[in-house]
Amino acid sequence: MESYGRNSPAIRLGVCLMLVFFIGVAHSFYLPGVAPKDFDKGDPLKVKVNKLTSVKTQLPYSYYTLPYCKPKTIVDSAENLGEVLRGDRIENSPYEFNMRQPQMCNIVCNITLTSKEAKEFKEKIEDAYRVNMILDNLPLVMPYKRRDMDAVAYQHGFDVGFKGQYAGKPEEKYFINNHLTFIVKYHKDQEADTARIVGFEVKPYSVKHEYDGKWNDKSRLTSCDPHAKRTVTSSDSPQEVDDKMEIIFTYDVEFHDSEVKWASRWDTYLYMADDQIHWFSIVNSLMIVLFLSGMVAMIMLRTLYRDISKYNQLETQEEAQEETGWKLVHGDVFRPPQKSDLLCVSIGTGVQCFGMVLVTMIFAALGFLSPSNRGGLMTAMLVLWVFMGLFAGYTTARFYKMFKGTEWKKITLQTAFMFPGIVFAIFFVLNALIWGEESSGAVPFGTMFALVLLWFGISVPLVFVGSYVGFRRPVIEDPVKTNKIPRQIPEQTWYMNPIFSILIGGILPFGAVFIELFFILTSIWLHQFYYIFGFLFLVFIILIVTCAEISVVLCYFQLCSEDYLWWWRSYLTSGSSALYLFLYAAFYFFTKLSITKLVSGILYFGYMLIVSFAFFVLTGAIGFFACFWFTRLIYSSVKID
Repeated sequence: MESYGRNSPAIRLGVCLMLVFFIGVAHSFYLPGVAPKDFDKGDPLKVKVNKLTSVKTQLPYSYYTLPYCKPKTIVDSAENLGEVLRGDRIENSPYEFNMRQPQMCNIVCNITLTSKEAKEFKEKIEDAYRVNMILDNLPLVMPYKRRDMDAVAYQHGFDVGFKGQYAGKPEEKYFINNHLTFIVKYHKDQEADTARIVGFEVKPYSVKHEYDGKWNDKSRLTSCDPHAKRTVTSSDSPQEVDDKMEIIFTYDVEFHDSEVKWASRWDTYLYMADDQIHWFSIVNSLMIVLFLSGMVAMIMLRTLYRDISKYNQLETQEEAQEETGWKLVHGDVFRPPQKSDLLCVSIGTGVQCFGMVLVTMIFAALGFLSPSNRGGLMTAMLVLWVFMGLFAGYTTARFYKMFKGTEWKKITLQTAFMFPGIVFAIFFVLNALIWGEESSGAVPFGTMFALVLLWFGISVPLVFVGSYVGFRRPVIEDPVKTNKIPRQIPEQTWYMNPIFSILIGGILPFGAVFIELFFILTSIWLHQFYYIFGFLFLVFIILIVTCAEISVVLCYFQLCSEDYLWWWRSYLTSGSSALYLFLYAAFYFFTKLSITKLVSGILYFGYMLIVSFAFFVLTGAIGFFACFWFTRLIYSSVKID
């Protein structure tokens, strides 16, 4: 046999991969500009531009895909893996000003639209695209008053333009927001003369600027003149978008002192929903699930305790021969299932997903993955997924060996390639569609190569290391012996039909998460921040408990009806909640979103299919492990001759 110890090649490879992993984690969480920065009066401030976004198309575009004013040289900012996958394209802009020095009617540039450029603007206005900008790592927001709230709410970015009627004419025309009033809020240090930026707001206007004579670099606007202290306060004469139309882009800058400290500057941005409804819905859902879980646990403990006591009191031979219920199938309950290889791979993949989600939520709940770290959440999930391949390989090998499997390398390859391969294939097709739309959301070749390198260079070797270690461990012994000849399963009642019980079992786990799912979908597809990770972590714990309890209950009923084929059923019972998740995603698509393009609809359902698939293996693994522990516990607690 091979030697196995501290100098084993597998151990050395594992240590090297662990070092690579932690270096990758450190690099992925490094984000320049997150630390507080003090600005003196007059210090230069440079606004950066980000992608153009739309809730109608879900296809982001780079800011300079539209003929906006450009700086002399366009410089791309360094972006982490998560930002690239989100479609962020952060670049410099010609919007520059000085700290605490207000400005009025700054002229950015003067452009004359061609027919092609006018068409591009009209298309983006029709699809309700919004412009996103960044100052000192704070996203640009537009304040507005909600009808159902007294407080001021905020919207990310500002509209490219709008469509409407003008001058009493019946036909609708397109107008562009070409004048921006920036409001920079700062918190001043009481001792020093420095200040920190704590807010970045905008008021967009569409203004048809006017000037005397022929345009040149020294021309002064009559519609917006800083010398006459005349600025834009309304858009009575909006700027139309059409062929050969001259557009002058201008901006104002206002500085407002704020009592908000730098550490709390994100609180305003994160307050974007009605917290009362949000909190009430979450608490109500948790209370219902906790009550149901308590009831299920109480019934199961009392019933099971009575069964075990009864079986252990059977003393005579005649009583032993009249065994009924779940004890009757003790000779078949641990018989290896059909397609045991696929079950082992599914269990290992579920463990990998579970570990990724658990660690990510812990980091997020502790504040390491706040929205200020753009792309940090997605980067963390990818890196953690790669690392959790170690546990996936270990789990798969352990169960594969228990099922009397011998080809551990074959099962390891299936674990390393099945789930990631399916997800990567769907992702590749969706990325091709995005590429065809020339969207900035398309993952570049270099990033795609980095993803493949993470998969093949780190994840696959880690799966092999975990599988090697797991296969070398002693086999898991069954608490009872398995008969050579399988017992015939009696005809089952209609409510114990596999399909019916599996579909019923997925309702309760889905009920534990569907309210929180609404807010998650809203944050993803309506471009809002999601930040209540503490509640999300609590919901995740409730989901684990619910999946485990419903799987154990239905497994107990199944064994009592003398059906010992519980392996796959335990996995599918809780895993079926993914079906309801996908159906709810479809319901959300048709009721809450205004997506009209076919490509955008395909993207939505493609990404939700990936999420549902991951949710399936995650919840399925939870249900399986609960039933595995339950069956071993009850059959090791009774006397079996």
